[in-house]
Amino acid sequence: MKSNDYLEEKPADIDELDEKILKLITKNARIPFLEVARECGVSGAAIHQRVQRLLNIGVVHGSEFVVSPQKLGYNTCAYMGIYLDKAKYHTQVAEALRNIPEVVECHYTTGPYAIFVKIQTKTNKHLKRLIDEQLQDIEGIARTETFMSLEMDFKRQVPIK
Repeated sequence: MKSNDYLEEKPADIDELDEKILKLITKNARIPFLEVARECGVSGAAIHQRVQRLLNIGVVHGSEFVVSPQKLGYNTCAYMGIYLDKAKYHTQVAEALRNIPEVVECHYTTGPYAIFVKIQTKTNKHLKRLIDEQLQDIEGIARTETFMSLEMDFKRQVPIK
């Protein structure tokens, strides 16, 4: 770990045009740059340069298609709080969790849990089997608490000023 890993990251220097571009491309990642240019009143080349700059400075990253878990049969969504035997186990536990495809998010947290994960499984029985046969066997995990999501009401990105 580098010595500056604990420093808070400063917000990127973006202007009103960058904000307008971000609002448009986060609503529709497939919007053509020429359409963004028309909406912003600038050239397509200017949009291309601005988006490239936003990528380079890390304001945006990647472009991906988001798969609907339910359409692939993953109908059970659960969240799990993980207690560790010792805090020093957090890295090795996270690595072990990374090897379980159904664990789709992993967060180091404050509060009662050292780690909090999101799990997508096909059924409740699939979730139980995953907990019994994989998660509980990870060295360093003392115990877990699992919460079932009944339904996601909304999910969104952070607001752009």
